[in-house]
Amino acid sequence: MADLKEVFQKYGADYETTMARFMGSEQMYLRILAMLPRDENLHKLDQALQTGDYPAAFDAAHTLKGMAGNLGLAPLYQAVCDIVEPLRAGGKLDYSPLFQSIQKEYEQAAALLELLK
Repeated sequence: MADLKEVFQKYGADYETTMARFMGSEQMYLRILAMLPRDENLHKLDQALQTGDYPAAFDAAHTLKGMAGNLGLAPLYQAVCDIVEPLRAGGKLDYSPLFQSIQKEYEQAAALLELLK
């Protein structure tokens, strides 16, 4: 298993702040991070955007934002923030570039998980 602090720093996350949130327990953090691939909110966001259900898209994005923030996944968090605010405002835009950015960062977060196994 790779060193969590080192991997976190390379990923662009704040190790100290995140570990404080998890009471300093890397083991607890890794258990929670391992749940990321099972989370359905990325899929829900995609589906809602495809059908134009912007309230559902906002709910999924907002949940994903909270999860990314709590896990200290700063690049994913920022990508999701970029879509949350226009959805909150009810804007009917072409969200595909923002969603693609979220997908890319989600894949990076999943790669982070693989490095830590």
